[in-house]
Amino acid sequence: MFSKFADGLTGAAIPLLAATLTRDPILIAIQANLFMLPWLLFAIPIGALLDRLNRRSAMLMVQLSRVLIGAALATLIITGQMSLLWLAILTFIFGVSEVVYDTATQSAIPSLLSDKQLEKGNSRLQIADTVMQGFVGVPLGGFLFASIAFIPFLGVSACYLVAIFLVLSISANSLQPKVDPNASKRPALQEEIKEGLSYLWNQKVLLRLVLTTGFIGFCYSMGQATQVLFILDHLKVPEANYGWVLVPLGVGALIGAFTSARFSERLGRSTALSISLPASSLALLLCGLAPNTYWFMAACFIEGFFIAHWNILLMSTYHAMIPNEIFGRIHGARRTIVWGLMPIGGLLGGLLAKIDLTLPLIIGGSMASVIAFSAIRFIRSIRT
Repeated sequence: MFSKFADGLTGAAIPLLAATLTRDPILIAIQANLFMLPWLLFAIPIGALLDRLNRRSAMLMVQLSRVLIGAALATLIITGQMSLLWLAILTFIFGVSEVVYDTATQSAIPSLLSDKQLEKGNSRLQIADTVMQGFVGVPLGGFLFASIAFIPFLGVSACYLVAIFLVLSISANSLQPKVDPNASKRPALQEEIKEGLSYLWNQKVLLRLVLTTGFIGFCYSMGQATQVLFILDHLKVPEANYGWVLVPLGVGALIGAFTSARFSERLGRSTALSISLPASSLALLLCGLAPNTYWFMAACFIEGFFIAHWNILLMSTYHAMIPNEIFGRIHGARRTIVWGLMPIGGLLGGLLAKIDLTLPLIIGGSMASVIAFSAIRFIRSIRT
């Protein structure tokens, strides 16, 4: 929860900080997607390493690095040395730490929960994340940045410091998969990476699901890369209110997290997934068509509701389909595809925003809707 609160603070403060350094849509888009770039570059090897190394230790090292990143950002602002280059470097390093932390935590979930507990466990995790990030972190981050720019980043360091002590309270081996008796004879790291990639390639349903999610992520990244400029310059929202405009996204996500398990039980997981993806894609399009802030906030609510459904049910599907002993490698491979496409989509969004700030959301939402509706039959056919 403390990690997600810190993520909320940075989720508001970093885009606002970038907007104070430049109003160029392309530079804003590049900056926004530097957080995703490490998934393209490092997700597979990091995933393979986390199938070997102690996941708890990796989480501790990552949280420590985030403490230092927050302190560095605050120091650069206080001393007047902050530049777009420094922000880009620290954002990229922060992205690398996210690759490690996300892969470690997602890999650990099947070790802690049974198959029947996956949807409830993922939904409760989503609820906690949404409350701390969307309701508390993002609004507070925007308000604090508008008041005193360096304060949110000191808060980030403090939150991750608390998170370190919380991770220390977890048993060292409770996050690991069952030990293979032949682990001492396991093949070289590159061979295990090939094994994971081969598994993904041969599991055609899993591969198609990953590719579908990847292209949707590409469209979302296109739409949201310059969203900070859309809100500040197109909707004319003051900086101090930036985080509040995004609160409906968190409200929708919270309600979606509470209802996702029941939604899945009533309709079936695959049917629920096939409804959530097109609905969230249409909501992205509605954001771009917003003539005013209230329309945008309503569209964000719909988007958050169905994105929460999609994320929870999708991760439950992955947890059920992928053996835990190779989950890190598969998670890394799929995130390389899904999040690796995002910087490309974000750059395209920046180019479109040069023409008009509404175009990234409108074109991204339209493309996502076409892909989502064309994938309905396939998604409904998935059985885990």
